[in-house]
Amino acid sequence: MVSRAEPSLSGRWWWSIDRLILAALIALMVSGVVLLMAGGPPVAERLGLSTFHFVNRQAAYLAGAIVIFLSVSFMTPRQVRRAALILYVGSLAMVVATLYFGVEVKGAKRWLTLGLLGSVQPSEFLKPAFVVIAAWAFAEGTRRPDLPGTILAMLILPISIAPLVLQPDFGQTMLISLVWAGLFFVAGLHWFWVIGLGGIGATGIFIAYELVPHVRARIERFMDKGSGDSFQVDTALESFAQGGWLGKGPGEGTVKRILPDAHTDFIFAVTAEEFGVIVCMILVLLFAIIVIRSLFVAQKSEDPFTRLAVTGLALLFGIQAAINMMVNLHMMPAKGMTLPFISYGGSSLLSLAVGTGFLLALTRRRPRSAELGSYRG
Repeated sequence: MVSRAEPSLSGRWWWSIDRLILAALIALMVSGVVLLMAGGPPVAERLGLSTFHFVNRQAAYLAGAIVIFLSVSFMTPRQVRRAALILYVGSLAMVVATLYFGVEVKGAKRWLTLGLLGSVQPSEFLKPAFVVIAAWAFAEGTRRPDLPGTILAMLILPISIAPLVLQPDFGQTMLISLVWAGLFFVAGLHWFWVIGLGGIGATGIFIAYELVPHVRARIERFMDKGSGDSFQVDTALESFAQGGWLGKGPGEGTVKRILPDAHTDFIFAVTAEEFGVIVCMILVLLFAIIVIRSLFVAQKSEDPFTRLAVTGLALLFGIQAAINMMVNLHMMPAKGMTLPFISYGGSSLLSLAVGTGFLLALTRRRPRSAELGSYRG
């Protein structure tokens, strides 16, 4: 055990970190590898890969993610802002680059090939950086009305989502917009603007429905199964029905063998079939612990930036998880959203490590003078 009097950096980190959030995050990371052993092998075999191809790659990504996660959690709020600014500029530039040099997959250009590093999805890294920068701008607007912080916060949204719409990636666009709207509300701006934003969002969905064929198809399949191919959603629901409360047991699932995205978008359904609804509820509880605990810490913070950034990062994490699980349960149209730390994906895992690292860094206990002092710069 590390003594409270330990003056080292690691000692100070251990006694200042929120260990409930840390424990829940580590539990999710470990669960992701275990659950991928159920959903990954059938997909690998269908693609002619080695049985544990996805499991081994996820374990390798996780090792790097843990290093990033822990390293970022040592940062001060000032360092978090600076790191987020660098990441935001770099990832936004890469998102724009995908429009010209990206690899087209299922009609969308969301991936960029970086030589020996392989393919990366820049929009994944844009999300946590966007949240921190938007929170910073809103906080500056609240703290110093003479600065154009609120205007910058309002400009950063269209700047960020415009290239995402052009890819097109409406799932990430919706996620970023929802989190931004949450920050807008928490920043204390008038209800009139919140209602107006809701109207703008509804208008955007209507325009996408009218002008983008695959958006129209997804919404129509959600509203009427007979209007198109609903194989994945129907199969996912069958997984829940067959698994019951306790599941069929590890390796005994059958629906996963015909579910195309069993290792990514629909791993929650695979979990239900093999491990049961009870394990799914435990996963939901872990996500809820992280989000609720983070919001509780944010509410107690006296630093406007910390309060907004923690709130935004918690919303980003929670809404993404909720969207994935709701799609699996046919409660909303398919969005192609990963389940944080559970679904397979290197870009997703590494970006989550950055985002949750930011979250841990900002929820660390600090003296009030240090917290407010770190706000400047």
